[in-house]
Amino acid sequence: MKFRFLNAGESHGKKLTAIIENVPANFDIDVKEINKDLARRQKGYGRGPRMKIEHDKAEITSGIRFGKTIGSPITLEIVNKDFKNWQIPMSIEPLPDDVKDVDLKEVTCVRPGHADFAGALKYNQTDIRNILERSSARETATKVAVGAIAKQILKKFNIKVESSVISIGQVVATNFDGKKKNDLNCPDDVAYKKMIKEIDKAYGRSVSLGGLIMLEISNVPAGLGSHTHWDRRLDGLLAQALMSIQAVKSVEVGLGKDSAFLTGDKLQDEFFIRKGKVIRKTNNAGGIEGGMSNGEHIILTIAMKPIPTMDAPLNAIDIKTMTEHRAHYERSDVCAVPACGVIAEAMCAIVILQQFLEKFGGDSYEEVVKNVNNYLTLRK
Repeated sequence: MKFRFLNAGESHGKKLTAIIENVPANFDIDVKEINKDLARRQKGYGRGPRMKIEHDKAEITSGIRFGKTIGSPITLEIVNKDFKNWQIPMSIEPLPDDVKDVDLKEVTCVRPGHADFAGALKYNQTDIRNILERSSARETATKVAVGAIAKQILKKFNIKVESSVISIGQVVATNFDGKKKNDLNCPDDVAYKKMIKEIDKAYGRSVSLGGLIMLEISNVPAGLGSHTHWDRRLDGLLAQALMSIQAVKSVEVGLGKDSAFLTGDKLQDEFFIRKGKVIRKTNNAGGIEGGMSNGEHIILTIAMKPIPTMDAPLNAIDIKTMTEHRAHYERSDVCAVPACGVIAEAMCAIVILQQFLEKFGGDSYEEVVKNVNNYLTLRK
């Protein structure tokens, strides 16, 4: 059985929930580490007012005892504090007949770039709230929580997942020596200051900004994934997970699209032997060859589009009256690129752990360690 998770919940519903299956027993899990990543997801210059309402905290309700996994499914919940203001519009029970003149917060104007139009057609809805509540990026809070658990397990084997914001709007980072201690998670201190100005300009114009995020997954052993079937290739699995994040429009592995402009002799990562060890002088493949990790750091770059909900809404239609209107607006962000990076880290950690446990899995931490050590010993 594969490590996997399911999540549930609406943006303004009572809570968000995730259930994680097939985590081996005896792994240490610290809820504080989960909450650190949840806090990171809510931060970043350019975030919207919803982040001031919610202060996400995960509550583990099953699968962990005395700080350790016990082999059974892990359940976690994140309460939506704003639900107190939405109890009638998001009621699970039918509304009583005596409820009159209540604002049910119905939405009929679709927004370009959202799931509104296609979702309303697919699920035969006239109130788009039934679509936007689940398609909202609020859902990613559970992904970050699950990813934080995956990160803690991977850390036992020295595998780390990190993100860096390398562009926002028209500003592109060129220096990667910074410490990333800023609120955009950008390694280029000069570019960071320009990005802040770019976000301020966008705020003044009531528009939104997207950007590029680089992900680095270090110390992944060679052999995760497989070349044998299309749906087992590691790069395909990572790309699918990253493309599932709201507003992500592309994924590149290694040099990505720039690979098309090099000749083969310049692109491939040649092998050398130094002091009895196999080394590469380049990592243009981004740590994945033939659908498998090759022992180098896995390098991915994703593009996040500007969020389509804006204070200066675009032209849209009302699907009830079939007339033109300005698009529906709810609280939103001017820029959520750093938050997207945290979500992307989580999705990468989930996929890497899934493949790691498929390769080295056992029913307990101790058994997984033995399997890893045996594999590494055989390949020395």
